[in-house]
Amino acid sequence: MTDQPQGQELKPITPERLAEELKKLAADRNAGASSEIYEQRFARMIGELRDRRIDGDRKAVMAALQPLRDDGTISERYFRHLLDSLGLN
Repeated sequence: MTDQPQGQELKPITPERLAEELKKLAADRNAGASSEIYEQRFARMIGELRDRRIDGDRKAVMAALQPLRDDGTISERYFRHLLDSLGLN
């Protein structure tokens, strides 16, 4: 449950914030976090994004995420999974 008062919407997340969170996840993975932990955190992030929404259109989201895909921060598999989960594909 959230700490938000009943009936009050959560503030949407910016595409830039999404990119920052993905970088943190990747850094944890690269520092030795198990793939199971990475999967759990990735799934939790998607759930939060569904609850809060992204404050931006597809173009803005892609502009923030494409560099992470290009430099290998997020794999093609997770990139597609994220877009599919958010209805952006």
